[in-house]
Amino acid sequence: IEPSTGYVVAEVGGLGENQDTLGLNRGVDSARQPGSSFKPLVTVAPGLENGVITAATLFDDSPTDFPTASGKYSPKNDSNSYLGITNMRKIIKRSSNVPEVKLLHILGIDKSVEFLSKIGIDVPEENQGLSMALGTPSVTPLQMAAGFAMLANGGVYITPTFYTKVVDSSGNTVLTPNQPKTKVISEQNAYIARSIMKEPTQSGGTATYCAISGMETCAKTGSTDDYVDRWLCGMTPYYTAAC
Repeated sequence: IEPSTGYVVAEVGGLGENQDTLGLNRGVDSARQPGSSFKPLVTVAPGLENGVITAATLFDDSPTDFPTASGKYSPKNDSNSYLGITNMRKIIKRSSNVPEVKLLHILGIDKSVEFLSKIGIDVPEENQGLSMALGTPSVTPLQMAAGFAMLANGGVYITPTFYTKVVDSSGNTVLTPNQPKTKVISEQNAYIARSIMKEPTQSGGTATYCAISGMETCAKTGSTDDYVDRWLCGMTPYYTAAC
């Protein structure tokens, strides 16, 4: 997506010769759990906008039990590795899970759900809970790319479109896309969110292979149980992408 216009400039619905799901366009139709790639949208950006965190806010990254209506929720970090007292930059850099759940607990699930609805992601009531922080709601690559494009566009969400206009044989414009724009977060908070999202591309991060010399590059990785799905969402000053 080109963030400043909301234009989808490239899209792939599937690759390879074995297309056993004819008619399925994975780019726009295949809703999957995004794992940790969801964190910038579900916790970090709304946390910044609601004044809950800054880039330097500290959390205790250690095993924690959260009370729920059905008992308790006990999220774990990948490989059961914990950072102890650490700030938001390193939490995203290393993709720690427990601090993200703590952030959502403080922010409030309702505020996160409200934020997501502004960027075209509606979370059904049965999927609303602390596990949202770890990317349990289902989303499409298009939705993720559009959400990240909002951060690249200074906090303004533009409904994505696949065409610019339709003209008839005489050159008259007969159709133009309807692209509502929504100011989701301040330009300052969008800048801070992007700054935090640079961390995974730096040394010790989860997406160092995405770094581009001399260019601001932001990225967030994500994976689901047993690596059934692996995600990468990110941006340069020119484009935002999700796969």
